[in-house]
Amino acid sequence: MNNSQISFIGAGNMATSLIHGLLAKDVPANNIHATDIDTAKLAQLSSDTGIQTGSLADVAAAADVVVLAVKPQVMESACESLKPLLKSGSVVISIAAGVTLASLARWLGDNQALVRCMPNTPSLVGCGATALVANAECSEQQKALSGQILEAVGIACWLQQENDIDTVTALSGSGPAYYFLMMEAMEAAAIKMGLDADISRQLAIQTAQGAGKLAASSDVPPAELRRRVTSPGGTTEQALLSFDRDNFTEIVEAAMKAAQQRAAELAGND
Repeated sequence: MNNSQISFIGAGNMATSLIHGLLAKDVPANNIHATDIDTAKLAQLSSDTGIQTGSLADVAAAADVVVLAVKPQVMESACESLKPLLKSGSVVISIAAGVTLASLARWLGDNQALVRCMPNTPSLVGCGATALVANAECSEQQKALSGQILEAVGIACWLQQENDIDTVTALSGSGPAYYFLMMEAMEAAAIKMGLDADISRQLAIQTAQGAGKLAASSDVPPAELRRRVTSPGGTTEQALLSFDRDNFTEIVEAAMKAAQQRAAELAGND
C-alpha cells in the first residue's frame, strides 16, 4: 500500500478520516492526493496533512486507486468526468451509499475494476466497520489494497454478493444510531430516577464503550457475556426479563428489516 498512489475525489469527513488513517499507517503524504469543489477546504486539508491536492485531472491521472467520496446524487456526473482520466490498471472504490456496482460500471466502463463499500460513522474516530464487495474485473491484489485502505479507519470485511450490502447497511451502517438511541434512553431513564444529568450521560456512554470493548476483546460471543453478568434473582436479570416481556429482540429485528428494505429500495435491489 505504501507504494501506491491513492487519490480521493471529494474531501469530506469520511475522506479526511481515511487520509488521516493512511498517514497513521505510514503511507507517505506524497502518495495521497485529493480534489474537491470546495477549494478552501482542500487548501486546509493540504496544510493540515501535507498531501497533494489539485484538480480532478491532476489527482486522477497517476492514481493506482481512486476513492470516490462524493454524495450519491452527484456520483454519475463525477464518474463521467473521471472516466477519461483513469489510469489503466487502476481500481475505483466507491463509499457512496446506494450506488451499485452496475451503476458504477455503466458510468466508468465495463472493464473498470470496481469496489463498493459501506463504511460507518465511527470510521471518523478510527473505529469503523466497513463491508466491501468487488466486481469480477478486480484482481486479488486490487482487493487486498482496497481492504488495506479501509482498514486504516477500522475493520474491513469482504462480502460474497453485493445484495448483502443492504443487510450490512441495516447492521453496521445504521447500527451506530441504534446504540446512540439506547444510550439516550438509558440516560433519560436515569434522569427520571433522580440521577444528575451529566453523570447519567457520562455513565451511559462509558458503559456502552466498555461493553463494546469487552465484547471485541473476548473470545466468547455477546450472548455468553450477557449470561455471565446476569446473576439469578439479581438486578440485571430483572431488567432483561422486562426486555423479554416487551419483545426486545423482535423490535430490533423489525427495525433492521425496515432499514434493509429501504437500503434495497434506494439501490434498486427490491
